[in-house]
Amino acid sequence: MKVIRTVLTMALALSGFGLVHAQPAVKTDGQYRAALGLGASMSSGNTDSRNLSLTADAVRATDQDKTSLYGHAQYARSDGVTTAEQVRLGGRQDHNLSRAYFAFGGLDLERNKFSNLKVRGQLSGGLGWHAIKSPTTTFDLFGGLSYTSDKYFNATLIDGRTRHSYDYFGLLLGEESTHKLSETTSVKQRLILVPNLKDRGEFRANWDAGLAVAMSKAMNLNVGLSVAHNSDPGAGRKSTDTLLTTGVSIKFE
Repeated sequence: MKVIRTVLTMALALSGFGLVHAQPAVKTDGQYRAALGLGASMSSGNTDSRNLSLTADAVRATDQDKTSLYGHAQYARSDGVTTAEQVRLGGRQDHNLSRAYFAFGGLDLERNKFSNLKVRGQLSGGLGWHAIKSPTTTFDLFGGLSYTSDKYFNATLIDGRTRHSYDYFGLLLGEESTHKLSETTSVKQRLILVPNLKDRGEFRANWDAGLAVAMSKAMNLNVGLSVAHNSDPGAGRKSTDTLLTTGVSIKFE
């Protein structure tokens, strides 16, 4: 619970200050809109390093439905040694049941070499509530059930046994919001909690946030922050991963 409180505190504090991923505009005309972001750094001399991060978001909305797609990846090397290699992809379909309530279904995929995670697939579905829905601010609460399937690079101790894979059902609880702070600045954030129903007391949490500042009609400056926590990551693995990205994105509308 201490970690959950910490993540919630960070989410509220950062979204309050506006430090939060490139996002396309949401318009209910049935057209796809996307934003593709890139961040990179390179150094040589006493330190030889490379760092590349990619982010992508796409959305298609009508008065009744919304399709959301996302992806981000990071790869880094320092002095000839790979120091980061992770990918997350996902999508969600929302269908409005009324002005206030909606149903959703989603699929998320993840790979993180240094967390020993070869691939994680998660299916989820449930119901949600549009707590705030205005031209400048949206805030949704949602919950349901999920099914997660993990596969590992190396066998690890999970739930009292050494395993190469681990499947389980869980709850899915979350909130997400978007904020148009000005004509040029927008913010979004999302918090997901997945309590494990197979191993009670264990859970995963993901918080993703992004700030986009328009430099032109088609180009944004972005700052993104992702925090991933796993209460049972396996022996010798850290429970929390944090990724901060900066860069520019191009919008396709």
